[in-house]
Amino acid sequence: MSPVRVQKIVCIGAGYVGGPTCAVIAQKCPDITVTIVDLNEARIKAWNDEEYRLPIYEPGLVDVVRSCRGKNLFFSTDVDKGIQEADLIFVSVNTPTKKSGVGAGFAADLNYIELATRRIAAVATSNKIVVEKSTVPCRTAESMRTILEANASPNCRFDILSNPEFLAEGTAINDLYKPDRVLIGSLQTPEGLDACQSLSDVYAHWVPRERILTVGLWSSELSKLAANAMLAQRISSINALSAICEATGANIDEVANAIGYDSRIGPKFLKASVGFGGSCFQKDILNLVYLSESLHLPEVAAYWRQVVEMNEHQKSRFAKRVVDTLFNTITNKRITVLGFAFKADTGDTRESAAITLIRDFLKEKANISLYDPQVEEAQIWQDLAEACPSLPLENIKKQVKICSSSLEACEGAEAIVIATEWKEFKVIDWEKVYKSMNKPAFVFDGRLLVDEVKLTKIGFKVTTIGRGTL
Repeated sequence: MSPVRVQKIVCIGAGYVGGPTCAVIAQKCPDITVTIVDLNEARIKAWNDEEYRLPIYEPGLVDVVRSCRGKNLFFSTDVDKGIQEADLIFVSVNTPTKKSGVGAGFAADLNYIELATRRIAAVATSNKIVVEKSTVPCRTAESMRTILEANASPNCRFDILSNPEFLAEGTAINDLYKPDRVLIGSLQTPEGLDACQSLSDVYAHWVPRERILTVGLWSSELSKLAANAMLAQRISSINALSAICEATGANIDEVANAIGYDSRIGPKFLKASVGFGGSCFQKDILNLVYLSESLHLPEVAAYWRQVVEMNEHQKSRFAKRVVDTLFNTITNKRITVLGFAFKADTGDTRESAAITLIRDFLKEKANISLYDPQVEEAQIWQDLAEACPSLPLENIKKQVKICSSSLEACEGAEAIVIATEWKEFKVIDWEKVYKSMNKPAFVFDGRLLVDEVKLTKIGFKVTTIGRGTL
């Protein structure tokens, strides 16, 4: 046998991973036809939108899609046709944390993975390379292989690969153009190694060979969880230190800068904040916790669980600081929340700190004015309804106003809470904002974004995460 030359790729799942990843593959590999399939008709319609109003926001993504859509990049709801025609199939479906049953709150829900795998087995009539792109627990590939082999058509062979993504939302396109590494895991058999070579050849169209790492299947699966756990651990570590800084009068920016100069530590992921969010960090750590407990490693599980607990503590601690500073009550006070996405340059709200803050403010019977430049109104209402199950949505809407600009959101407020580090919040006309607010006017910077000294001179009472009060 020899490695298959990949000519047609299908990606099952048109979300945050599959969409950008396969769009870039199509752009960089004009000799390969790439089709992204999804049963969600509205999502596929958005990917095919004539005005390029794509279903996700990611800087640079529109340019990528525009350059190759209709040429060698296609979006379709015809999943079966995509499976039948492809040489290589990316499985990039959602794997949320389970909400019920065994492992609820920790384990990944692999229902969509299993459904996709069974569909591949039912439809495929020729040999396929099946690539696990979703973030999954260790040895998920083994389960996929078992399902595929048990249901395969005669003379139809499946080779399973693990190819986890290491994208950061907001910089995903650049991460795909210039990855730190591309990781491919395979069984260490002749067939597995050939399949690994086939996928390596796809990435080698633009990624230097030395950055394409080939490892065992299980090592690849665990590496994805480990990478996110280590990054989240750094954030929780610096956030824990931010609490000490606030209590002692130290400045977390200065502390982070000092320790970042140590070449063994480095400066990345040492930015204190109101807490991390997104689809990966918390989910993957909880997955690691569940895995550790399943392997009878309770001390290991407790270690990683503390990273998530520290993150939740940071959010609740910040919300409490707002209440304490506003004379121990925010009942009927107007609080402006700037930002709803979990980070800048994305419209993704999953596990966003803003959701937790607003939930806590609603419990205190505050009135909220909210502005985010990218998040859709419908998404905001959905997230708040899920975060406040005891409150009817009509009641939430009485307390929360979604605004069309930061100036509108700030008008008449008692306090401003910066929850997302959008660049436009740095250049707000703060003097105009100050004049429109009730006095004393408070700013709570949860992202180390604004110039505290400048705002203080204007007249604001500024509270910055990781710093004592000026």
